[in-house]
Amino acid sequence: MIGGLIGRKLGMTQVYTREGRLVPVTVIQAGPCAVIATRSAERDGHVAAQVGFAPAKAGTGAFAALREFRLSDGEPPAVGSEVKVADVFKVGERVAVTGVSKGRGTAGVIKRHGFSGFPGSHGTHEYFRHGGSIGNRSFPGRVFKGKRMAGRYGAERVTTRNLEVIGVRPDDHLLLVRGAVPGARGGTVVVRKGPGVRT
Repeated sequence: MIGGLIGRKLGMTQVYTREGRLVPVTVIQAGPCAVIATRSAERDGHVAAQVGFAPAKAGTGAFAALREFRLSDGEPPAVGSEVKVADVFKVGERVAVTGVSKGRGTAGVIKRHGFSGFPGSHGTHEYFRHGGSIGNRSFPGRVFKGKRMAGRYGAERVTTRNLEVIGVRPDDHLLLVRGAVPGARGGTVVVRKGPGVRT
């Protein structure tokens, strides 16, 4: 079976589990995804299916997002067929969700890296949210690469792993996963089977 689906993050809410526990969940519209192409071991060296999600607004048959998913077993679905959420996921499974985190523009070291800043009194002047010293004296005489400083924050590809599937609603193409996933409401996400998937 195909190893994942493309979807859209709709937002967060709370639901009760079968055991009566109230848990926070993210609601994802997972699919339906159309199979665009397939990969075979003889021709491509691996078995996979390329799927498309959300037809483009121009109505030309193009898709807003394309991804390729490897198959764990069996043959890939036929080209032109639809893969739905109930075909891939079931309650209790662990999944990994990949999305683009919210862009926060240029941010300082406190917001970007969690620095504590400087004391609010005892003689501190106009230096409350700065990063402090960034280097030494004559040696090494430069700032090391990777130094945590102010700069662009967010708008990066992020994968949250080991999320539990709380609910699958096939009629509405909805997938409910426990916890938060990257990105803003309405953002495109990729949901893959398995807790430790590397994408």
